[in-house]
Amino acid sequence: NISYLFHSGSRSSKTFKPKKNIPEGSHQYELLKHAEATLGSGNLRMAVMLPEGEDLNEWVAVNTVDFFNQINMLYGTITDFCTEESCPVMSAGPKYEYHWADGTNIKKPIKCSAPKYIDYLMTWVQDQLDDETLFPSKIGVPFPKNFMSVAKTILKRLFRVYAHIYHQHFDPVIQLQEEAHLNTSFKHFIFFVQEFNLIDRRELAPLQELIEKLTSKDR
Repeated sequence: NISYLFHSGSRSSKTFKPKKNIPEGSHQYELLKHAEATLGSGNLRMAVMLPEGEDLNEWVAVNTVDFFNQINMLYGTITDFCTEESCPVMSAGPKYEYHWADGTNIKKPIKCSAPKYIDYLMTWVQDQLDDETLFPSKIGVPFPKNFMSVAKTILKRLFRVYAHIYHQHFDPVIQLQEEAHLNTSFKHFIFFVQEFNLIDRRELAPLQELIEKLTSKDR
């Protein structure tokens, strides 16, 4: 069932940040269409595999943009519940707290509320995705040598938004009937990062039990 990709309930079409569009007619657009078609088959392990003859960087780039858009939409559905008052720190349960630093504007990690942190994080990701030297959208423009390390950092940070939603805002997710949508999106994300070894296991610790539960049925 592929409907989760195009899910637009009454509230859930509210995107937190502008959606990042992959230009129609481009090779990356074809890759995105391929990803959506294989997702439709319901086999997520197959869906994340690198299509034959394709460039790994390009496959990672297309999927990273897609996950940004999905998380953007999922977080957009619960922004009313994620406030300075409800979430004065950016956490994923009592054991995990995140402080923001991007290495350029904010070098020393700062403690901030979850909505502020996620705003910093999504703005930072958006800036990376919009940087043509990092994420070239034109055919024949090569990916930079550091592309994979940038992609890994992006995915590591996007994971934290999933972790925060699951730990702090799962009740509204259920009330909004977004649970299946969130689980499918997260499962797709996890299969993808596992397939290409993109996120360190330690980083995934806040959702380890859930990851085991979601992935055990598909070994």
